Amino acid sequence: LNGDGRIARIVEKPAAPPSKLAVTGIYFYDHRVWEVLRTLEPSSRGELEITDVNNWYVEKGLMECDVLEGFWGDAGESVTAYYNVNDMVRAKGANRD
Repeated sequence: LNGDGRIARIVEKPAAPPSKLAVTGIYFYDHRVWEVLRTLEPSSRGELEITDVNNWYVEKGLMECDVLEGFWGDAGESVTAYYNVNDMVRAKGANRD
């Protein structure tokens, strides 16, 4: 985030993350998303990246975000990560400090 609390840029799977923030994958778009999607080209991974869509909105000053406090575990990363997140929720409960 920049000094005004707005998104400066979103980086897809960075080797060295520029912050401790993570994109959780919950998005809402307006009608312009279809125009943006038509302009996308595959990334080096050969995929169309939702990050490119999001960064289009960032560059236009149209992207907003909410920062949530607490822990985020990416249960979709691997089977091990899925079990680790489940163990944490079992031990501490969900949506509680």
